[in-house]
Amino acid sequence: MEKFKIEGKKIREYAKSLVIDFMKNHFDCKPKGKGLKQSQIFRMCGLDWGNYENATSSNQQYWIVALLRELEMENKVERDSFSKHWRLK
Repeated sequence: MEKFKIEGKKIREYAKSLVIDFMKNHFDCKPKGKGLKQSQIFRMCGLDWGNYENATSSNQQYWIVALLRELEMENKVERDSFSKHWRLK
């Protein structure tokens, strides 16, 4: 069972890397840029599975909230307090 936890951690680390790479390549996410909404980052990174019963795209976004908060704790991204948009720090 430990194998699955290890694989899950690898997926989470890859997803964080994907989001950081995306933000580095998107003009609005540059430091001091206007940033993007978490839903935009979520969808533009291909993390959206589409709409399913009891699993709409909006509900799936909770996963990226945790991801962005982790990157924030790692001092890599920040959330604009006024617009609520995310950008690189």
